[in-house]
Amino acid sequence: MPSKKILEEKKQIVDKLAEQMKSAHTGVVVDYRGITVEEDTKLRKQLRESGSQYKVVKNTLLGLALKEAGIDGIDPILNGTTAVAVNADDYVAPAKILNDFAKTSKTFTIKGGFLDGKVVSLDEVKTLAGLPSKEVLLSEVVRGLDAPVTGLVTALNGVIKGLVIALNAIAEKEQKQSA
Repeated sequence: MPSKKILEEKKQIVDKLAEQMKSAHTGVVVDYRGITVEEDTKLRKQLRESGSQYKVVKNTLLGLALKEAGIDGIDPILNGTTAVAVNADDYVAPAKILNDFAKTSKTFTIKGGFLDGKVVSLDEVKTLAGLPSKEVLLSEVVRGLDAPVTGLVTALNGVIKGLVIALNAIAEKEQKQSA
């Protein structure tokens, strides 16, 4: 039986993980087996730069944290070596980074994940990874909002130009008649 000190430490780990899971939009669970320290360092750096948090965690502790966060149904994938990446700001970043890394690794695999508190499958994580980044989506929205305004300005400019040409023609006609 573990000591009270060890149980308290594990309880704190579970509580901290549960808080991260509750605040995260996206979480991706991976099997990190077989990657080198160099690859792991590079992967952690990419995830950190995207605002994601990445942790290697025991399956039982992750299962308890997810249950405490209200995310049920992920237990079947919690086996073997497990790490989880979560992000509270960007839905796509952890899935995209981990999916790209999994494509280059023979042993590193994505197990599944969660999205806004709902468990998602491996295929759904891969679909999420295929979406454009937040910045690209925002620029497309701005471009979409800008297009009608640009069209209106162009149309109004054409109307004003036509009016100026018509007024010039009338003025020239009147000058010829008065001369």
